[in-house]
Amino acid sequence: MTSATMNPDVLREPKSASRAGVRGLARLDIQGGGQVVVQDGYAYVGHMRPPDGTSIIDVRDPAAPRIVAQIPPPSPRSHTHKVRVVGNLLFANVEQDRRHFLRKAEGIAPAETQLRDDLGRAPSEAEIAGKLGVDTDQLADLRRELDDPYDEGGFRIFDISDRAQPRLLVHRRTGGVGVHRFDVDDRYAYISTEMPGYLGNILVIYDIADPTAPQEVSRWHMPGQHVGAGETPDWEGRRTRLHHALREGDTLWAAYWHGGAVALDISDIRAPREIGRYNYHPPFPEPTHTFLKLPERIGGRDIAVMCDEEHDHIPGQPHAFLWVMDVGDPAAIKPISTFHLSTHESPYARAEGRFGLHQVEEVVRGTELHAAWFSGGLRIIDLAEPERPTEIGHYVPEPLGDHPAPQSNDVAVDDNGVIYLLDRDRGLEILEREAP
Repeated sequence: MTSATMNPDVLREPKSASRAGVRGLARLDIQGGGQVVVQDGYAYVGHMRPPDGTSIIDVRDPAAPRIVAQIPPPSPRSHTHKVRVVGNLLFANVEQDRRHFLRKAEGIAPAETQLRDDLGRAPSEAEIAGKLGVDTDQLADLRRELDDPYDEGGFRIFDISDRAQPRLLVHRRTGGVGVHRFDVDDRYAYISTEMPGYLGNILVIYDIADPTAPQEVSRWHMPGQHVGAGETPDWEGRRTRLHHALREGDTLWAAYWHGGAVALDISDIRAPREIGRYNYHPPFPEPTHTFLKLPERIGGRDIAVMCDEEHDHIPGQPHAFLWVMDVGDPAAIKPISTFHLSTHESPYARAEGRFGLHQVEEVVRGTELHAAWFSGGLRIIDLAEPERPTEIGHYVPEPLGDHPAPQSNDVAVDDNGVIYLLDRDRGLEILEREAP
């Protein structure tokens, strides 16, 4: 189930294209990832693409990181780019690799029908491929997908009491293309997944008291998603879907992509109930990636932050940015302020790749946020005055290999304040704050 590999190069003096108040301790040259978490001297990285799955990295000496185990995906058809750790349990998503491309298989039959009607004859493979916007050889991949539908989607739980020898406890299958980002505590897993009969990802909560046999306890979806029950969405495609939900107290704070942000009461875990929503689509074009309630009040107020995720940037529109929200009354969520990064703040802002915000560290201590800002690198933002978010430090890595720009995708901070900045394409930066 696991495979040990030769440790990649560790750069002891990593270079930065721009930095302030932050210095590099080490850079690990590994394949890019979707999420990094740190616990008890180990970092866990979920990689973006097979054959890389999940890496377990000994960072007890953060200047000398060392990979101790790697867990491959179930097959080359899946990626496992998200990871959570609770005690001696590791949770990894299982999601279809290349899912956005492979979904085009759903359009083959409609394309054939439309072309046959238009042409008055059976269309050629080249004509069908052209209608779908793919190459002819890619059409063969899509047909194979129809003949052998993906069925690995879900999540896996591993026993990592021996970090060097993770042991699979269960692969819980869900549906569709599988599980995206998720949250876990010591009793429940809050899973964002596709399920039969639903359009796009929904929330499914599992009881993990027995980690070898997770049991579904409840679901929640945006009205319009349950098409199998006759609901009709008022949006196009899968634009409204759960990205992930984070628990704080008896509330789940759910980022719902182009459906905005939703607060769910889970005081009755078997019956999640919507208690608030804030949606700013339109006019803002970027989807809601994260809705994070801060654990401590600031200035006597309950504060949450929302991260938009930069996608294909539309000229004339703002890059993805950070929202600061007053959530004291979930039924009346309202913005306090926003934080934007100028393209002048990174030498790679106009290089190939994404520039705007992606994600913040989800374990917030005090008023400081650590944000992964794609080609803007790491940004450290102080919310001591929520009306005036203030940057107090940053670190923009130089890209590795032939990548034109860094693509900082996720960030974690350990109990000692060491920062782990994961690149979507390649590399893990290990950083520390400099003394004022």
